[in-house]
Amino acid sequence: MILHITTRAEYRAGEPYRAPSLESEGFLHCSDFGTVHLPANRLFAGRTDLVLLEIDPARVGVPVRWEPGVPPDPQGAWFPHVYGVIPPAAVVAVHDFPPGDGGFVLPESLRER
Repeated sequence: MILHITTRAEYRAGEPYRAPSLESEGFLHCSDFGTVHLPANRLFAGRTDLVLLEIDPARVGVPVRWEPGVPPDPQGAWFPHVYGVIPPAAVVAVHDFPPGDGGFVLPESLRER
């Protein structure tokens, strides 16, 4: 499974999902369970309206490529990039993603896996 950070307002259950980065960069930024906190803390500090889309890459029907982050992560982490619209069937769960006292961490609902 891979994860995509978005807002409650941007995600509409049952509809194909496209992020603005699909137009500007040609792909949707995603993360895995071990790296989702990196872009969350770097790009979304202080946001309280976020959710994580849990996506099954086998169901997206478009290329998913593991590549360096954009911008590159200082520790050299690679991230999954989805090169197309995410169909509703590929989103297997939506998780609230509030920041904790020290920033974002993987939600407990995903840590149990």
